[in-house]
Amino acid sequence: MKNKEPELKNLKEIKSRILKALKKKENIILFGDADLDGIASVIILEETIQSLGALKPNIYFPNREKDGYGLQEESLEYLKKYLPAILILLDCGIGNIKEVELAKEMGFEVIIIDHHEILDNLPKADLILNPKQKNDKYPFKSFANCGLCFKLAEKLFDKDFSPGIKKTFLELVALATIADMMPLEDENLEFVQEGIEGIENSFRPGILTILELVRANNVLSNNFDLIRKSASILNISEQEDHLTQSYLLLTEKDINRARELAKIIFENAQRRYAQIEEITEELIQTIDSTSKFIIIGSKDIPLVATGAIASRLCQRFQKPVFIFHQGKEFSRGSVRTPQGIDSVEILKKSSQFLLEGFGGHPPAAGFAIRNENLESWKKYLQDYFKSI
Repeated sequence: MKNKEPELKNLKEIKSRILKALKKKENIILFGDADLDGIASVIILEETIQSLGALKPNIYFPNREKDGYGLQEESLEYLKKYLPAILILLDCGIGNIKEVELAKEMGFEVIIIDHHEILDNLPKADLILNPKQKNDKYPFKSFANCGLCFKLAEKLFDKDFSPGIKKTFLELVALATIADMMPLEDENLEFVQEGIEGIENSFRPGILTILELVRANNVLSNNFDLIRKSASILNISEQEDHLTQSYLLLTEKDINRARELAKIIFENAQRRYAQIEEITEELIQTIDSTSKFIIIGSKDIPLVATGAIASRLCQRFQKPVFIFHQGKEFSRGSVRTPQGIDSVEILKKSSQFLLEGFGGHPPAAGFAIRNENLESWKKYLQDYFKSI
């Protein structure tokens, strides 16, 4: 008899808890990171919950400029009006040890679905779905977060998972997996190949309109280039209250309203790209090419642009890059590293005495640090890179 493939740890338990919540009409909050992976994760679960239980979950995306990354105390203060509630953290939460503890003290039931690297300790959430946690025997570990949500949706729908629903979810998974730069291998490759097949006939007006704009305004080498550029634009949309423009676009049902939103998102993205290029070129003039790593921060560098700037500098200089926005008390930013250097491991080694928070993937991570610790951290990094 053939051995059954192991299942993702806690997938069945999260399915049962959500179905129970739908039956009892409990409050559910979907709290997603504001990038395309978090947005796609929220939409997949929102539409699944609405299809199965006719229940509209509460949606919340933190504003990285104001709230920082992941779950924060300010967000919990805003969300406590929904108590009692199940708080489902999507594409974030695995590094929010203190914040999850606070959420539990406030009365939230917490479920985390997050694909980021696991640090030394897990938050004390009620349930966690992350293939990188101990004792998870599922063979593939490199899903985008929306890939995990797709597998949960598949489990929740069971025999009612129609080809139409599967198609529209996989389109989101394909776009977000590409935007999050996850490896296109194994199940990710299957998701992307199936998701982009026929995407130009999508049921979603938001996808159709953004593809139209990208095609009309770019020289494209092939269909994958069209998808990649569209995903990149959707990945950096502006915030509207506690929602994002890309979320509003991808859930919009009216084609004319979708065209208006797509145009706004496209034009904002073009301005952001120009700003990123200008800042990057200015920073290049200040960089010592002989140093083993690059660390630059300023109040003039927008937090939402730190990842893109770090990526460009890392690609150009082929060395670890730390770029941050310096606020009044805290600095927050992004790390990008060449192949073979683990950014999360670097941050982990300095976290105990310097960093307020961090997390991510080996080639790409984020961090927060008190300004008073910046100089000590820079010195630590100098010593660290001298030693390797």
